[in-house]
Amino acid sequence: MKANHKGTIPFVLLLIPYLIGIAAGINLSVLPGNSSLLLFLTALIVVFVILNFLYGKVVYKAKWVGGSLTAVILVIAGIFNVGQNNELRDTTHFSKATAQNLIVKITDEPVWKNNSLRFTAVAEEAITNHTRQETSGKLLVTIKSEAARSLRYGNVLLISAKYYEVDPPFNPAEFNYKGYLANKNIYHQAYLYPGQYMVLAHNSGNPVIAYALRLRQTLVNKLKANIRNPDAAAVASTLILGYKAELSSEVLQAYSKTGTIHVLSVSGAHVGLVYLVLTFLLGFLNRCKHGRVIRAVIIISLVWFYALLTGFSPPVCRAAVMLSLIITGKTYNRYINSLNILAFSAFMLLLFDPLLLTDVGFQLSYLAVAGLIILQPIIYRQIVIKNKWLDKLWIMCSASIAAQVITLPLSAYYFHQVPVYFLVSNLFILVPSALMMCGGILYLFLPETFILSKWLGYGLEQLIIFTNKTLGYIEHAPLSSINKVWLTPAEYLLLYGIIVCAFVYAVKPHRFVAGLGIGLTVLCCISVIIKKTKAADTKQTVFLNLRKNTGIVFRNGDKAVVVTDVQVNSKTFTYSVQPYLDSSKVSEVNIIGLDSSANTAYLYKKGGLVKFAGQFVMFVNKRMPAKAITPDKAFVYITGNPIIDSAYLKLNFKNKTLIIGGNNSKRYTTKLAQQAKLLNINYKILYGNHALVITSK
Repeated sequence: MKANHKGTIPFVLLLIPYLIGIAAGINLSVLPGNSSLLLFLTALIVVFVILNFLYGKVVYKAKWVGGSLTAVILVIAGIFNVGQNNELRDTTHFSKATAQNLIVKITDEPVWKNNSLRFTAVAEEAITNHTRQETSGKLLVTIKSEAARSLRYGNVLLISAKYYEVDPPFNPAEFNYKGYLANKNIYHQAYLYPGQYMVLAHNSGNPVIAYALRLRQTLVNKLKANIRNPDAAAVASTLILGYKAELSSEVLQAYSKTGTIHVLSVSGAHVGLVYLVLTFLLGFLNRCKHGRVIRAVIIISLVWFYALLTGFSPPVCRAAVMLSLIITGKTYNRYINSLNILAFSAFMLLLFDPLLLTDVGFQLSYLAVAGLIILQPIIYRQIVIKNKWLDKLWIMCSASIAAQVITLPLSAYYFHQVPVYFLVSNLFILVPSALMMCGGILYLFLPETFILSKWLGYGLEQLIIFTNKTLGYIEHAPLSSINKVWLTPAEYLLLYGIIVCAFVYAVKPHRFVAGLGIGLTVLCCISVIIKKTKAADTKQTVFLNLRKNTGIVFRNGDKAVVVTDVQVNSKTFTYSVQPYLDSSKVSEVNIIGLDSSANTAYLYKKGGLVKFAGQFVMFVNKRMPAKAITPDKAFVYITGNPIIDSAYLKLNFKNKTLIIGGNNSKRYTTKLAQQAKLLNINYKILYGNHALVITSK
């Protein structure tokens, strides 16, 4: 019995069930035990081997049997691999040990930002009363100390074992940072101050990685020496070396909104350029005996060193694996199927780390390349151009369209925006990015004090400034992007179904495909209309959990009043308040302070009292002290640890609900909740909990 593989793309067929298994393992709330899965997986493999030996002698001659059994094995293998890579399930995980201190080792390059140093560390030992216990597991460490800037990859630290679980998203539509870190096997974080850590050892990490990080920092400093503009130096460091620590949010937004963000991600194009340079420089080896093999070994080694230098991001790893296979195939004159190599590289990376599937960069990289391989030829054939140069331009346009179309639903789902002028911006960025890359590589090879280095550095600086300004103009052009795009998972899948139907129909027109595509389009439109209609008729009061701040959103359809002490341009507003407004399709927002008054068609606020949708909300804090609350069934929002005695609670809170804000101290919250419970008063606690959403009819 043989598994029935199709043509020259066996790894595409093997990858699909393995992806299903990984997705199932990630989304299962309770994973089966690894021992049970391993036993089941072993049994399936034994059955597969036995049936292969008995092939032709028994009735198992149907081709589907081999393929089906292989698919089941790969699905189970995917689930098993996810469980095996979940470090929290390990009995030696540091969170399962009682400890006063932890010995941790820094495992990545520390980043200094906002007067704090942040890095990922592995907990190697837990210490309790001078007793050491070996542990495992990663945690995110933030040290607020100027002296911490000297810490490097491979340093071993003794830290206080005061760590916390990463908080989930507390507010509607807020980014799930806990889930993001969990997909990197990080479940805890520690905030340290001077005196809460001690350096025990240096250079304890992998010497190759340590050397690569030191070399990258040296090269970044070399770029800064003759590229004086901070934004230009940051773009050059990101583009050439994958060093993103100093990239400003303004520059990042300009590239993102114009659909050219891929330029700032070291990926296949960058690795390909390195390959072309190395191929040219080592071309003389082809004339030597075994020269082709020697050249292949040198190029593959240097390509992987470049991948290491740029941080082993998923797009770079994908490009390095594919390029290694292509170089090997060409060296030995083997036929190469690009789609099969793409699938093989994904299979190998996911075999090593199945949680890479959750990485947005991994998804975008593989989808974009798949689009170039599968969709670009289809798009290119739709228009025949006889002029040689216009045809070359159309090739580039069709490639840009293919990559943008295949990644459109994914980009809209994650980033909630769609660039409109992506074709213009991508055609524009093509030449400058190539010049930046080539000029940057040449600059790094030249001595820093050489006069040509200074001229080249100045030229790179002016080119990057010009590119950034041009992208800024495109970003701020009318209708440059469609913002506030919030897709449901169903709409996301429907969009991909529509894209598949459209391209299948372009290759081979068929009524069924056309009907299916139209049906999926209608379903997607109905979903959007229902969502928009529902949002327009919804009235909600949202008591936000902003930790150190206060905020309530009163939403009336596509209009809202936000009562808060948070500044509009602050990170708290951007990440904790704005996502709810955008996802709710709010187009008109009125932001007022806690003490301000307001009178709109749907809301009235005077002092600390708000009337909205037939309900009353009373603010109580140190500036607006407790007083008699007359409306029945009112919500009393207590923030900032105001003094409230039991007599006041008993007298004023009958038929009312007490909302204890998230910016009250933990001790104050516990005490007030106990008092409310004793007096049979309804109460809700925001501290450490999700925002309270009240929908009115």
